[in-house]
Amino acid sequence: MKELRIAIVGHRFMGRAHSNAWNQVAKFFDPAARPVMQVACGRDEAGLRAFADRWGWREIATDWREVLERDDIDAIDIATPTYLHAEMAIAAAEAGKHVFCEKPFANTLAEGEAMLAAAEKAGVVHYLNHNYRRCPAVLLAKKMIVEGEIGQIFHWRGAYQQSWLVNPQHPLDWKLKKAFAAAGPLWDLGSHAIDLAHFLVGDFAEIDCRGKQFTSERPLAEDPAKTGPVEVECAALMTGEFTNGALATIETTRYATGRRNRHTFEVYGSKGAITWDMEDMNRLQFYSEGDPADRRGFRDILVTESCHDYVGKWWPPGHIIGYEHAFVHAAIDFLDACARGGSVEPNFRDGVKSLRVLEAAAESMESGQRMKIG
Repeated sequence: MKELRIAIVGHRFMGRAHSNAWNQVAKFFDPAARPVMQVACGRDEAGLRAFADRWGWREIATDWREVLERDDIDAIDIATPTYLHAEMAIAAAEAGKHVFCEKPFANTLAEGEAMLAAAEKAGVVHYLNHNYRRCPAVLLAKKMIVEGEIGQIFHWRGAYQQSWLVNPQHPLDWKLKKAFAAAGPLWDLGSHAIDLAHFLVGDFAEIDCRGKQFTSERPLAEDPAKTGPVEVECAALMTGEFTNGALATIETTRYATGRRNRHTFEVYGSKGAITWDMEDMNRLQFYSEGDPADRRGFRDILVTESCHDYVGKWWPPGHIIGYEHAFVHAAIDFLDACARGGSVEPNFRDGVKSLRVLEAAAESMESGQRMKIG
């Protein structure tokens, strides 16, 4: 079997999620290339060593640029904050390394376009980790839409709701600073919601977005007695229209009390409707106008049968999978693409498409104007 020697940059939340995927993928799937967890990169050497020892990375390095020069590295896994993605991804592509990149894609459309251009010029595999596309229930929703079970789509309703900023003592971290995060939940959470809308419904033609800041100051992490300014919105509400005429609403917030990580969508069409909630990710709800009148109603489809995408590699029917499994699904598809010379989606081209919507939404928040996409 071929090997794909990987270097990961970043060792916090996403570094753990990605490392688990590289650890698990060959145990449950049969990749065309076996992942070799060669190097973990980061600035905190002590924390990095503990991370590498726990997750099985062979070496550590504190300079990712030097790692890119190595001949024993085939792919770079970028699991860092968003503002670092562009420089790393471009340099990796120029060094001939395949790129597995965490979302949001980049802080600006110009950065995203440069990342795409570098990857395409180098001919490397490039993947953007919108992992929710690889939840089996989402893939079933896609299949049902493509096969016409929903009919003409009228409405898309998406929401990504979290609650961690309800706590007034939560410190001013990098996600609340515009230079590092680009925007608030619009960028961080909205990138997921927009990607699923693109995947399931189609491209946006125009959008309108309103943002709200509930808290303007937060305690400083280094000195909680002092505060600093919150530079991004706390919640955003986007409305829009797709090129196929369907209407959309997308809500993103970190102030949804009680909602720890609720990511949902609803699709309503001429023949039926589907809904999904990431907090119950193995279940798809489906309504069909074709049912007899006295039997109509939303019904649950538990997406755990071996006929569903990826599921047959895991557990017997009825045994659910969780959040981390979508990362493993991304890992198998990325490994196969690298080994076989193919491509994998969503990729940097999808990232650029989402950034066009995100930048238009940010401009709409500033100007109060409805924006056309394209």
